[in-house]
Amino acid sequence: MRGLRILLIVVVILGALFVVVDRVAVHFAEGKAADKLKANEHLASSPDVSIKGFPFLTQVAGGSLDDVEVGIKSYDAATGKAGQTVRVDDLKADMKDVEFSSDYSSATAATATGTATVSYAELLKTAKPEPTEVIPGVTAKVVALSDGGNGKIKVAAKVTGTLGPLPIDQTVSVLSSVSVVNNKVEVHADSLPRLGAAAIAEDRMRAITDFQQAIDQLPGGIKLDKVQAAPDGVEISVKGSGVRLAG
Repeated sequence: MRGLRILLIVVVILGALFVVVDRVAVHFAEGKAADKLKANEHLASSPDVSIKGFPFLTQVAGGSLDDVEVGIKSYDAATGKAGQTVRVDDLKADMKDVEFSSDYSSATAATATGTATVSYAELLKTAKPEPTEVIPGVTAKVVALSDGGNGKIKVAAKVTGTLGPLPIDQTVSVLSSVSVVNNKVEVHADSLPRLGAAAIAEDRMRAITDFQQAIDQLPGGIKLDKVQAAPDGVEISVKGSGVRLAG
Protein backbone atom coordinates (compact mmCIF):
# COMPACT_ATOMS: atom_id res chain seq x y z
CA MET A 1 0.00 0.00 0.00
CA ARG A 2 2.85 2.34 0.87
CA GLY A 3 4.46 1.63 -2.51
CA LEU A 4 1.22 2.43 -4.32
CA ARG A 5 0.89 5.71 -2.45
CA ILE A 6 4.44 6.69 -3.39
CA LEU A 7 3.75 5.76 -7.01
CA LEU A 8 0.63 7.92 -7.07
CA ILE A 9 2.53 10.85 -5.58
CA VAL A 10 5.25 10.48 -8.21
CA VAL A 11 2.66 10.35 -10.99
CA VAL A 12 0.95 13.50 -9.68
CA ILE A 13 4.28 15.34 -9.41
CA LEU A 14 5.35 14.28 -12.90
CA GLY A 15 1.95 15.28 -14.27
CA ALA A 16 2.22 18.69 -12.65
CA LEU A 17 5.73 19.14 -14.00
CA PHE A 18 4.55 18.15 -17.48
CA VAL A 19 1.78 20.76 -17.34
CA VAL A 20 4.26 23.43 -16.21
CA VAL A 21 6.75 22.52 -18.94
CA ASP A 22 3.96 22.37 -21.52
CA ARG A 23 2.66 25.84 -20.59
CA VAL A 24 6.16 27.33 -20.58
CA ALA A 25 6.79 25.81 -24.01
CA VAL A 26 3.54 27.13 -25.48
CA HIS A 27 4.19 30.61 -24.09
CA PHE A 28 7.65 30.59 -25.66
CA ALA A 29 6.25 29.36 -28.98
CA GLU A 30 3.54 32.05 -29.01
CA GLY A 31 6.18 34.75 -28.53
CA LYS A 32 8.35 33.38 -31.33
CA ALA A 33 5.34 33.08 -33.66
CA ALA A 34 4.32 36.67 -32.89
CA ASP A 35 7.84 37.93 -33.66
CA LYS A 36 7.91 35.99 -36.93
CA LEU A 37 4.49 37.27 -38.00
CA LYS A 38 5.42 40.85 -37.11
CA ALA A 39 8.54 40.64 -39.28
CA ASN A 40 6.82 38.88 -42.20
CA GLU A 41 3.88 41.28 -42.37
CA HIS A 42 5.87 44.42 -41.45
CA LEU A 43 3.59 45.19 -38.52
CA ALA A 44 4.12 48.21 -36.28
CA SER A 45 3.54 46.14 -33.15
CA SER A 46 3.60 42.48 -32.22
CA PRO A 47 0.35 40.61 -32.83
CA ASP A 48 -1.37 38.46 -30.23
CA VAL A 49 -0.83 34.76 -30.87
CA SER A 50 -2.67 32.13 -28.85
CA ILE A 51 -2.02 28.42 -29.43
CA LYS A 52 -5.04 26.42 -28.32
CA GLY A 53 -5.29 22.80 -27.32
CA PHE A 54 -3.56 20.71 -24.69
CA PRO A 55 -1.04 19.33 -24.49
CA PHE A 56 1.04 21.56 -26.72
CA LEU A 57 4.13 19.35 -26.74
CA THR A 58 2.33 16.35 -28.20
CA GLN A 59 0.98 18.59 -30.99
CA VAL A 60 4.51 19.75 -31.73
CA ALA A 61 5.69 16.15 -31.83
CA GLY A 62 3.01 15.46 -34.43
CA GLY A 63 4.12 18.36 -36.61
CA SER A 64 0.88 20.33 -36.49
CA LEU A 65 -1.24 22.50 -34.22
CA ASP A 66 -5.00 22.11 -34.01
CA ASP A 67 -5.97 25.73 -33.49
CA VAL A 68 -4.04 29.01 -33.48
CA GLU A 69 -5.70 32.38 -32.91
CA VAL A 70 -4.04 35.56 -34.17
CA GLY A 71 -5.00 39.13 -33.31
CA ILE A 72 -3.61 42.16 -35.16
CA LYS A 73 -4.62 45.56 -33.79
CA SER A 74 -3.98 47.51 -36.99
CA TYR A 75 -3.00 46.47 -40.50
CA ASP A 76 -2.49 48.53 -43.66
CA ALA A 77 -4.07 46.64 -46.54
CA ALA A 78 -3.54 47.43 -50.21
CA THR A 79 -6.24 49.23 -52.19
CA GLY A 80 -5.03 48.59 -55.72
CA LYS A 81 -4.00 52.24 -56.04
CA ALA A 82 -0.32 53.13 -56.01
CA GLY A 83 0.79 54.44 -52.63
CA GLN A 84 -2.67 54.17 -51.06
CA THR A 85 -3.60 51.84 -48.22
CA VAL A 86 -6.66 51.27 -46.07
CA ARG A 87 -6.34 50.63 -42.35
CA VAL A 88 -7.97 47.46 -41.08
CA ASP A 89 -8.57 47.41 -37.32
CA ASP A 90 -8.88 44.55 -34.83
CA LEU A 91 -8.17 41.73 -37.26
CA LYS A 92 -8.81 38.42 -35.53
CA ALA A 93 -8.14 35.16 -37.34
CA ASP A 94 -8.68 31.57 -36.24
CA MET A 95 -6.26 29.19 -37.95
CA LYS A 96 -7.04 25.47 -38.07
CA ASP A 97 -4.66 22.53 -38.62
CA VAL A 98 -1.44 24.50 -38.72
CA GLU A 99 1.45 22.45 -40.10
CA PHE A 100 5.02 23.64 -39.71
CA SER A 101 8.39 22.67 -41.14
CA SER A 102 10.93 20.63 -39.19
CA ASP A 103 13.07 23.71 -38.52
CA TYR A 104 9.99 25.80 -37.59
CA SER A 105 10.83 28.40 -40.25
CA SER A 106 7.43 28.13 -41.94
CA ALA A 107 3.87 27.39 -40.90
CA THR A 108 0.70 27.01 -42.96
CA ALA A 109 -2.91 26.70 -41.81
CA ALA A 110 -5.28 24.45 -43.72
CA THR A 111 -8.12 26.93 -43.20
CA ALA A 112 -8.65 30.30 -41.58
CA THR A 113 -11.64 32.45 -40.72
CA GLY A 114 -11.73 35.83 -39.06
CA THR A 115 -13.23 39.27 -38.58
CA ALA A 116 -12.02 42.87 -38.74
CA THR A 117 -13.34 46.43 -38.94
CA VAL A 118 -12.76 49.22 -41.43
CA SER A 119 -13.81 52.62 -40.07
CA TYR A 120 -16.09 54.88 -42.08
CA ALA A 121 -13.29 57.46 -42.25
CA GLU A 122 -11.04 54.90 -43.94
CA LEU A 123 -13.80 53.77 -46.28
CA LEU A 124 -14.47 57.39 -47.25
CA LYS A 125 -10.98 57.62 -48.72
CA THR A 126 -12.12 55.78 -51.83
CA ALA A 127 -15.36 57.71 -52.32
CA LYS A 128 -14.90 60.54 -54.80
CA PRO A 129 -13.73 63.39 -52.55
CA GLU A 130 -13.50 65.95 -55.34
CA PRO A 131 -16.62 67.78 -56.56
CA THR A 132 -18.18 66.12 -59.61
CA GLU A 133 -20.71 67.76 -61.90
CA VAL A 134 -24.09 66.03 -61.77
CA ILE A 135 -25.98 68.56 -63.93
CA PRO A 136 -24.69 71.72 -65.61
CA GLY A 137 -23.77 74.21 -62.91
CA VAL A 138 -24.27 71.78 -60.01
CA THR A 139 -21.56 69.66 -58.39
CA ALA A 140 -21.64 67.11 -55.59
CA LYS A 141 -19.19 65.19 -53.46
CA VAL A 142 -19.43 62.66 -50.65
CA VAL A 143 -18.56 64.29 -47.33
CA ALA A 144 -19.46 61.63 -44.75
CA LEU A 145 -20.26 57.97 -44.24
CA SER A 146 -22.04 56.64 -41.16
CA ASP A 147 -24.22 53.85 -39.85
CA GLY A 148 -27.68 54.02 -41.40
CA GLY A 149 -29.19 51.26 -39.25
CA ASN A 150 -30.62 47.94 -40.37
CA GLY A 151 -27.38 46.97 -42.06
CA LYS A 152 -27.25 50.09 -44.26
CA ILE A 153 -24.62 52.79 -44.73
CA LYS A 154 -25.70 56.42 -44.74
CA VAL A 155 -23.91 58.34 -47.50
CA ALA A 156 -24.00 62.14 -47.17
CA ALA A 157 -23.19 64.25 -50.25
CA LYS A 158 -22.68 68.00 -50.39
CA VAL A 159 -24.40 69.59 -53.39
CA THR A 160 -23.46 73.13 -54.49
CA GLY A 161 -23.91 75.36 -57.53
CA THR A 162 -26.76 77.12 -59.28
CA LEU A 163 -29.89 75.63 -60.76
CA GLY A 164 -31.21 78.26 -63.14
CA PRO A 165 -31.39 81.44 -61.07
CA LEU A 166 -31.41 79.55 -57.75
CA PRO A 167 -28.27 78.90 -55.74
CA ILE A 168 -27.93 75.42 -54.27
CA ASP A 169 -26.01 74.59 -51.11
CA GLN A 170 -27.36 71.52 -49.37
CA THR A 171 -26.39 68.11 -48.04
CA VAL A 172 -28.41 65.13 -49.20
CA SER A 173 -28.22 61.63 -47.77
CA VAL A 174 -28.97 58.20 -49.16
CA LEU A 175 -29.10 54.76 -47.58
CA SER A 176 -26.82 52.29 -49.28
CA SER A 177 -26.31 48.54 -49.23
CA VAL A 178 -22.85 47.14 -48.68
CA SER A 179 -21.55 43.81 -50.00
CA VAL A 180 -18.42 42.03 -51.19
CA VAL A 181 -18.07 41.95 -54.99
CA ASN A 182 -14.91 40.61 -56.63
CA ASN A 183 -12.98 40.88 -53.37
CA LYS A 184 -14.00 44.52 -52.94
CA VAL A 185 -16.32 46.25 -50.50
CA GLU A 186 -19.07 47.69 -52.68
CA VAL A 187 -21.39 50.50 -51.54
CA HIS A 188 -24.52 50.87 -53.69
CA ALA A 189 -27.29 53.41 -53.06
CA ASP A 190 -30.75 51.86 -52.64
CA SER A 191 -32.36 54.98 -54.13
CA LEU A 192 -31.04 58.30 -55.41
CA PRO A 193 -31.76 61.80 -54.06
CA ARG A 194 -33.60 64.51 -55.99
CA LEU A 195 -32.75 68.20 -56.14
CA GLY A 196 -36.19 69.74 -56.18
CA ALA A 197 -37.70 69.11 -59.60
CA ALA A 198 -34.31 68.77 -61.29
CA ALA A 199 -33.73 65.55 -63.16
CA ILE A 200 -30.29 64.05 -62.62
CA ALA A 201 -29.04 61.24 -64.80
CA GLU A 202 -28.69 58.11 -62.65
CA ASP A 203 -25.18 57.33 -63.86
CA ARG A 204 -24.01 60.83 -62.89
CA MET A 205 -25.43 60.58 -59.39
CA ARG A 206 -24.19 57.05 -58.85
CA ALA A 207 -20.72 58.27 -59.81
CA ILE A 208 -20.93 60.14 -56.50
CA THR A 209 -22.88 57.81 -54.21
CA ASP A 210 -21.62 54.39 -55.35
CA PHE A 211 -18.06 53.18 -55.00
CA GLN A 212 -15.87 50.17 -54.33
CA GLN A 213 -13.02 49.66 -51.88
CA ALA A 214 -10.45 46.99 -52.62
CA ILE A 215 -8.88 45.40 -49.52
CA ASP A 216 -5.99 43.29 -50.74
CA GLN A 217 -2.83 41.62 -49.50
CA LEU A 218 -4.21 40.72 -46.09
CA PRO A 219 -1.96 38.64 -43.80
CA GLY A 220 -1.28 35.13 -45.00
CA GLY A 221 -3.32 35.60 -48.15
CA ILE A 222 -6.76 35.61 -46.49
CA LYS A 223 -9.56 37.20 -48.53
CA LEU A 224 -12.75 39.15 -47.96
CA ASP A 225 -15.81 36.96 -47.49
CA LYS A 226 -18.69 39.07 -46.13
CA VAL A 227 -19.27 42.63 -44.97
CA GLN A 228 -21.95 44.44 -42.99
CA ALA A 229 -22.51 47.97 -41.69
CA ALA A 230 -21.92 48.58 -37.99
CA PRO A 231 -21.96 51.62 -35.69
CA ASP A 232 -18.22 52.39 -36.00
CA GLY A 233 -17.55 51.16 -39.52
CA VAL A 234 -18.00 48.15 -41.73
CA GLU A 235 -17.37 44.76 -40.17
CA ILE A 236 -15.70 42.37 -42.56
CA SER A 237 -15.41 38.61 -42.44
CA VAL A 238 -12.37 36.96 -43.99
CA LYS A 239 -11.48 33.40 -44.89
CA GLY A 240 -8.79 31.47 -46.64
CA SER A 241 -7.12 28.12 -47.21
CA GLY A 242 -3.44 27.32 -47.26
CA VAL A 243 -2.86 30.44 -45.17
CA ARG A 244 0.81 31.10 -44.43
CA LEU A 245 1.61 32.27 -40.91
CA ALA A 246 5.35 32.28 -41.46
CA GLY A 247 7.93 31.52 -44.10
